[in-house]
Amino acid sequence: MHRRVALLSLVTLAAGSALLPAGAAQAAAGPKPAAKAAADSKSEQREVLSYWTPQKMEDAQPLTPPAPKANAKHGPGSPGEPNGNPWGAPPTSAPQQAQASGGAPWTRGGAVVKTTGRIFFTYQGRNASCSGSAVTSANESVVITAGHCVKMGGAFHTNWVFVPGYNAGQRPHGTWAATKLLTTPQWNAREDINHDMAAAVVAPLSGKTLVDAVGGQGVSFNQGRRVQMHAFGYPAAAPYDGSKLIYCAGRTFDDFLLSRDHGLTCNMTGGSSGGPWFQNFNETSGLGTLNSVNSFKYNFAPNWMFGPYFGTEALAVYNSAQSTDAL
Repeated sequence: MHRRVALLSLVTLAAGSALLPAGAAQAAAGPKPAAKAAADSKSEQREVLSYWTPQKMEDAQPLTPPAPKANAKHGPGSPGEPNGNPWGAPPTSAPQQAQASGGAPWTRGGAVVKTTGRIFFTYQGRNASCSGSAVTSANESVVITAGHCVKMGGAFHTNWVFVPGYNAGQRPHGTWAATKLLTTPQWNAREDINHDMAAAVVAPLSGKTLVDAVGGQGVSFNQGRRVQMHAFGYPAAAPYDGSKLIYCAGRTFDDFLLSRDHGLTCNMTGGSSGGPWFQNFNETSGLGTLNSVNSFKYNFAPNWMFGPYFGTEALAVYNSAQSTDAL
């Protein structure tokens, strides 16, 4: 049977606590990520920020990312169990048991409403959206998202910005232009769905870094599987419209079809791609430890969402991003 999948495009930036990156010293370790300069001058940043009018953001459409390939589950470099030393910058508050949700508006506030955001960019001449999260980092300027939210079809996206706390067209914490985009070598070379992870470094805004302005979520790598997680994003395809922060929560399972990703019962749609998956998420504080992102769905299983395992390759992307000068 021919199986088709739909990848999601969404942007969610996470920020929350003032955690210090205990793994900053590992910045040079691991596989070398693929990287591309974005708006790395003040004039380019002004151009990108002026490009994104409210109407362009309203009109931006989710992407349809590449599907998993037939050999993706057992392909070279495919992550599964930990392939390196477990590492993470933990959240500052005690964890709380996840409450099950298949895709409901997040109404409980907390740090997650500031650290998660929509991502906007131009892909092959059209404007599109994803989700992402601001995370704790040495340069206080890193957004974690999906690989297809920074590069797809052989080229990095342009006009890339992050809007933390996006709410029905409002930008309460400003619009942040990327100065550098990074992804895993596997996504860069062959769009390997098992490594659909990326990071962006964003320029300071009004004299503040991203974490100064909205905080930063914890982040971890080489952790266990089949655990409780919360997923967040800004789905923009029907029945959603990209205006609200949506979440899913439950115990993850292993994809038994075409990837080695985590799976989660979740009905978020396109536009949620790149939104954070948190372990040890505290529903009172809104803090957690980012450990995957929304990546793709099988068309025949719309209530399942899949996200990549964060192993050594993802850690290398994060470390390279946090050691970059945010300008």
